[in-house]
Amino acid sequence: MNRDETARNSAQVIRASSLTRRSANIRVNPPSPAAVSVSYDALLLISFGGPERSRDVIPFLENVVRGKEVPRERLLAVAEHYELFGGFSPSNAQNRALLAALVNELNAHGPALPVYWGNRHWHPMLADTLRQMADDGIQHALAFVTSAFSSYPGCRAYLEDIEHARQEVGENAPQVDKLRVFYNHPGFIEPMAERLQAALAEIPAERRTAARVIYTAHSLPLAMAQACPYQQQLREACRLVSERVGLRDWQLVYQSRSGPPSQPWLEPDIGNYLRQWAGDHPGGDVVVVPIGFVSEHMEIVYDLDLATRSVCEQLRLNMVRAAVVGCHGRFVQMIRELINERIQPYPERLALGPDGPFPDHCPPDCCPGS
Repeated sequence: MNRDETARNSAQVIRASSLTRRSANIRVNPPSPAAVSVSYDALLLISFGGPERSRDVIPFLENVVRGKEVPRERLLAVAEHYELFGGFSPSNAQNRALLAALVNELNAHGPALPVYWGNRHWHPMLADTLRQMADDGIQHALAFVTSAFSSYPGCRAYLEDIEHARQEVGENAPQVDKLRVFYNHPGFIEPMAERLQAALAEIPAERRTAARVIYTAHSLPLAMAQACPYQQQLREACRLVSERVGLRDWQLVYQSRSGPPSQPWLEPDIGNYLRQWAGDHPGGDVVVVPIGFVSEHMEIVYDLDLATRSVCEQLRLNMVRAAVVGCHGRFVQMIRELINERIQPYPERLALGPDGPFPDHCPPDCCPGS
C-alpha cells in the first residue's frame, strides 16, 4: 500500500450532529476554574500498530526496536510468535473496529469532528496520517492513545512520536494535543468490571468464590517504573474494578518482559506467580484480567492465551481469561466525554476514587525512558 492509499484509508469523516450530556450516579470532579476552551478540528486515534501478513512481521519488529540494541536472534524469536498466528496481529483489526465505533458515537452525539487513525510502528503510519490531515486543512487535533496508564511506553513515547511525525511532515503539520490518562475514569473501570464478571460466570458456581483473580499488565524495567506513576495507577484501577464486583482478594502481576536477564523488571511475573499459587491450590481456578491493555494484540493472544494457558495446563489450573475493554459501548462513550472535556469551557471531568482526574498535560520531565 502506498503512502496516499494508507493516508486515505486512515480517515473517517463524521457528520455534524447535536451534543447530548449523559448523567451518571458516580462522583463527578468539579471543573477547573482555569479551564479554557480550545478550538479543535479533528480527532486522531493513535495506537502501537501490528503486522497483518507474514512478510510484514520482521519489518514491523525492526520499526519497534529501531535505535535499541536488540540481538537479531531475539527479533527472530519474537517473529515466531507472530508466525504461530499466520503473521497476523489482531491490533489493527481492533483499531478499525474502535475507529468505526467512534465514528458512530460522534455521529450520534457529537462533537462533529473528522476522525483519523495513525500507528507508531506500522501502517497506517502516524506521519502519513498527519500528512493527510495537513492536506485536509486540519490545524489542531485531539489525540486518543490506546493506553490507560502513565509510563514511558504508554504515554511519553507517544508524545515523542507525535513530535517526530510532525517534524517529518513539516511546517504545515497540525498541532496535536493528547487526551488525558483514563485509568480511573468510569468509562474504563465499568467495562473492565463487566469483563471480569463475565469471566467469573464461566467458573462453576460452587467453585467461584475460591477462584483467584489475577490482574496483569506489561512489565517495565524497574528503574523506569519507579520514575512514573504506572504501578500506583495500576493498583488503583485493580482496586476500583474489584470494588465494583465485590472482590476483596486479588493479585496484580506482570507479563511480557524483555531485555537482558540482568536488568530488574517489575514482578511478580505471571508464570512464576501461578507456579507458586498452584502449590497451595491444586486444581484451582484462576481468572486472568488483562487490565493493562485496552485491545487484543500479541501480548494477549500469545503471552496469555497461549503461553500462560500452557503454564496453567501444566499446573492443572483452570484458567479463564477476561476480555479487554475493546469496543465496549461505555468505553467508546468515555472517549467522547474526554473530548468534551477539552472543547467545552466548563467541562465535567469524571473520575473514580481519591486520585481525581489526571491532568490534561503531563509535566515536561514525566515518565522518563531510562
